[in-house]
Amino acid sequence: MNFARTALLLAALTALFGVVGYMLGGAGGMLIALVVAAGMNVFAYWNSDRLALAAYNAREVDQHSAPELVQMTHELARRARLPLPRVYLIDSPQPNAFATGRTPEKGAVAVTTGLMHALSRQELAGVIAHELAHIRNRDTLTMTVAATIAGAISSIAQFGMLFGGNRQNGNSHGALTGLLVAIVAPLAAMVIQMAVSRSREYEADRLGAEICGEPVWLASALARIEQGVAQVVDERAEAHPATAPLFIINPLSGRGMDNLFSTHPSTQNRVNELQKLAAAWGKGWRVDQPGAPSAGGFTTGAAGNPWSRRSGPWG
Repeated sequence: MNFARTALLLAALTALFGVVGYMLGGAGGMLIALVVAAGMNVFAYWNSDRLALAAYNAREVDQHSAPELVQMTHELARRARLPLPRVYLIDSPQPNAFATGRTPEKGAVAVTTGLMHALSRQELAGVIAHELAHIRNRDTLTMTVAATIAGAISSIAQFGMLFGGNRQNGNSHGALTGLLVAIVAPLAAMVIQMAVSRSREYEADRLGAEICGEPVWLASALARIEQGVAQVVDERAEAHPATAPLFIINPLSGRGMDNLFSTHPSTQNRVNELQKLAAAWGKGWRVDQPGAPSAGGFTTGAAGNPWSRRSGPWG
């Protein structure tokens, strides 16, 4: 299923790349665009994880530089029966996280410094478990490749607007074509990304809850991250909007056109689904009821759970 979904997504983005090339350069432009897109598909498969990490200046950490974060990630990976992923830290005040890697053996989890400061130890475990679920489901390949190609579509569309598009029908028509492509093509690429982003987030939430053992940890983390994202703008995310579907919560501020179509399901809907799962497990709560998770951490950790402490060194 994941292979078919990846193939369909890449085919749709490649076709869109060809359409953009035709509108900007006619038949010759379409041929060049399709050749470039085919090359980018291969390049993105092998390098998209490194590109995503480089876009945010992510720094790899280990047992010496971030011992508790790495230990937590590796313990959750063992519970998920995954190879131990690489762990990265992004210097950003916005709380957020994403996973990348074309296979579980090449998996990597990246979290921001803002996430480390904003969440309790239990909430952080829920977020990391969610990202490991993406790796286990191989969603990371789908979305990192899609982000690479969608970013290229946006770039070539802006380039076409700058140079006036296909001028064979006159300068005014060429300029209008370039303008339309610059507006429509990035939105179309984002809609294609949306097609897989919404369903994969629900599935990763469910599997992540199973990995960490506490749906309420992830539910509380999602609500807290959404609040943080609304308050803190990440300029690198604004500069690379095609990478937005990689994150656990959409990092874009909505100042431009990027948020006309959401790349993520409603956070409240995700929290509701996790609450239903928690209720089914006999661990239910509502955000507005006494005893619900707060900034100080949880009081409902299961006995013997390695993350039942109220907070970590970043709490």
